[in-house]
Amino acid sequence: MLTAALIAASSAPSLAKVTITPAERCSRLSRQVDEAIEAKAADKQVAAARELQKKGVRLCAENKRAQGIRDLAKALKLLGVKPIDLD
Repeated sequence: MLTAALIAASSAPSLAKVTITPAERCSRLSRQVDEAIEAKAADKQVAAARELQKKGVRLCAENKRAQGIRDLAKALKLLGVKPIDLD
């Protein structure tokens, strides 16, 4: 009986989440901002979103990733795009 339970448990799909590093989150959000800007090129908020993206990328590069991630998320929200959920 114990063997059957172990076999069943080992064949079940893993529910463990893949952990995304803050650096990877910065990179993915920056790419998402690029895509949103491309899609909304005529939007009045594009210039402000680009400035926030630039600031966010700089902060991420300076190991201030939490601040950078916040700025990248703000840029996306300006463009009316929900930041991807990486958690």
